[in-house]
Amino acid sequence: MFGASILNLRHISVSKECLLKNMNVTEKHISERLGAKDYRGAFDGIVALYGERMYWQIRRIVFSHDDADDVLQNCYIKIWRNLSKFRYDSEVYTWIYRITVNESLNFLRKRDILSRFSSAGFESSAVRNIEGNAYFNGDKAQAALYRAIAKLPCKQRLVFEMRYFDEVEYKEMSKILGTSEGALKASYHIAYNKIRDELTHNSGNMEQER
Repeated sequence: MFGASILNLRHISVSKECLLKNMNVTEKHISERLGAKDYRGAFDGIVALYGERMYWQIRRIVFSHDDADDVLQNCYIKIWRNLSKFRYDSEVYTWIYRITVNESLNFLRKRDILSRFSSAGFESSAVRNIEGNAYFNGDKAQAALYRAIAKLPCKQRLVFEMRYFDEVEYKEMSKILGTSEGALKASYHIAYNKIRDELTHNSGNMEQER
């Protein structure tokens, strides 16, 4: 799934053997490796435990598989370069999630997409990108959901995806996005209502209580 255009650099390459060895790695294991200053071991653990999850978080923001793959490589490089600076004021995954979100948004800014997040042109392009991609295996209902999400303003879309798909708690989300819990809750429910209105014929598939 993930390309290796950047990770082929020797000092941060991840072999199949490393991934297989770390299939059962936990956050505790990664924290222990960091505490022991075994940054290679911590990095291998992060890729094995969180790599696929990071990919799909990025994919929901940038839509394209190729773009998501590029952003993922950027995330890996940033994680590798900053492992020695990790401070235990948050969980490892919270730190990784923050990097993933920020790198995804930085990618969009560089592509000058953020300013067009709510436009009909971006919406149709984003949905076509998903539906026409070999990695998309959703049905019409899922495509309709993506289409409705693509219409949201950037911040509302990000908050909705973090809460609805990833089930991130508002307290944790506040740390990641630097926004108050109250504002995040309001943003989520505004986004939810917009999507519900867009999918009135299919709204039973979405749970209001999150």
